[in-house]
Amino acid sequence: MSEDSQRNFRSVYYEKVGFRGVEEKKSLEILLKDDRLDIEKLCTFSQRFPLPSMYRILVWKVLLGILPPHQETHLMVMVHRKEQFYDVHHALQVMRIINDTTPQTDVFLRMHQLETGKLSRSHTYLLESEDELFLAIANMMEEMVDDEVDCYWLTKHFVHHLDTKFRDSQAAMQKGFEHYLNLEDSRLVAHLKTCNALEKLPYDLWFRNCFAGCLPASSLQRVWDKLVSGSCKILVFVAVEVMLTFKMKVTALNKSDSINEFLEKVSKSNPLCIY
Repeated sequence: MSEDSQRNFRSVYYEKVGFRGVEEKKSLEILLKDDRLDIEKLCTFSQRFPLPSMYRILVWKVLLGILPPHQETHLMVMVHRKEQFYDVHHALQVMRIINDTTPQTDVFLRMHQLETGKLSRSHTYLLESEDELFLAIANMMEEMVDDEVDCYWLTKHFVHHLDTKFRDSQAAMQKGFEHYLNLEDSRLVAHLKTCNALEKLPYDLWFRNCFAGCLPASSLQRVWDKLVSGSCKILVFVAVEVMLTFKMKVTALNKSDSINEFLEKVSKSNPLCIY
């Protein structure tokens, strides 16, 4: 098969999920005119095309269950959501768990803990893995969403969505990552195997945290469009792109710990702008 007839798997995939910048705003607006929003059609749209920024928050809130499908109830529901937000916020202030200097993402975590019955009054409270995930998502959501009430509810429901929808998917994503990376650069995969590094890559950072902190918000929100609508496969392709971006440096390292340390460092300190 000639090179012209062979299309890079990433290009094919990005075309399918709509990363070509195709203008589909009018199609989405038609869907959003229905009195009762069609969740299945909104999911399909979000899988195929990037959501226009002006409608992203609305679609996310509907798909994550923050707002019901019936649009006539949206205003009333958000009034209740806002009241609940400030009631919980005030309760934490009265309990002296938070104050005016507490970072907003920490406030969100404490609110979530209070609502789920997991709040600790100890000042030496150690973060559990689920708390770290919540904070990672909250930090990125804070860059994407201006309104604090929306930011809290989106963080809370997005984390719940990840836990219920993709909790058992990481092993499959790791296998998919190896498969597609091998298609792109078999020598790189062979090097990782020789160094016993393939199983020690920062999969938690990539797949569990959904690249929070690894991509700028402008790029990450397009990735999260796919997650919100029910698919995690995009994370595999982003992970492959990360490896290909840094393959020269990775192949120069010969120890699994060094490779993992390098990838964690560049992912956290040098966010990639892939899209």
